[in-house]
Amino acid sequence: MNAPLVFLPGWCLGRGPLNAAVHALKGQIFDLPGYGSAPLIADFDAAVDDLASRLQPRTTLAGWSLGAQMALAVAGRHPDKVSKLLLVAGTASFVQRNGWPEAMPPANLAEFTAAVAADVEAMLPRFVGGFNRGDAQAKSTTLELLKLADPRPSGEVLATGLRWLSEVDLRVDAARVQAPTLLIHGSADPLMPVGAAEMLARLIPGAELAIFEDCAHAPFISRPDDFLATARAFIDE
Repeated sequence: MNAPLVFLPGWCLGRGPLNAAVHALKGQIFDLPGYGSAPLIADFDAAVDDLASRLQPRTTLAGWSLGAQMALAVAGRHPDKVSKLLLVAGTASFVQRNGWPEAMPPANLAEFTAAVAADVEAMLPRFVGGFNRGDAQAKSTTLELLKLADPRPSGEVLATGLRWLSEVDLRVDAARVQAPTLLIHGSADPLMPVGAAEMLARLIPGAELAIFEDCAHAPFISRPDDFLATARAFIDE
C-alpha cells in the first residue's frame, strides 16, 4: 500500500491552484490554519504540531511556498509522520536574516503586509503577477492562478500568515529532517530565490534539488507536465 500524499497550499490562494496537480498525483490537500473549515491557529509552532497530529505515520508530505515551510517544520519536528518530503518553492526563511541573504528584505514584507491590510483585493493581482515575473508563461500563469484561487480568508488569517513569514526561521528544523527530500524550484522565482533553494538543499541531509529553467513561483501551473513527471518519479521511487 502506497503512503498517503498530503499537500499543503501557499498563502492566500488556497486549494484551487493545486487541485489539478494533487488530483493527478492521487493525493489530498490539508488546508492551512484559517482556510476552508480549518480553525485559525495563530502560533506557528502550535499549528505545526496540530498538522502533524492529523497525519498518518509515514505520510508523503508536500507543500508549496508557505505550505512548504510548514511541511519542512513538520518533517524536522515529527520525523515519524513523514516518509518523504516534497518542497515546491520552499525556503528556510522568507526574509533576510544573518547568514540567510537569499530572501526578501524585512522592510519589503512589512510594506506588503500594510498594503494587504489596506486592500487585499487590489493587492492580490499585483502579488500573483509579481511572483510570476521571469516565468516564460508569466501572463497565462498569473491569469490561471487568479482564476483558480479560493475565496479570500479573513484579514486576520492573512495577517497571521504574513507574520509567520516574517518570524519563522527553519534552518535548525531543516538539519533535522530524516525523510528523503526533493525540492522543486523555478530558476526565475522572484519570491523565493533559487539561491535559497540551493542553501536549503544543502541544509537537509541528502536532499535533491530539481530546478526548472525559465520558471517562477508556480511550476505546477506554468510547467504542469514537467512538474507531475518530476514529482511522480520522486513519490513512486
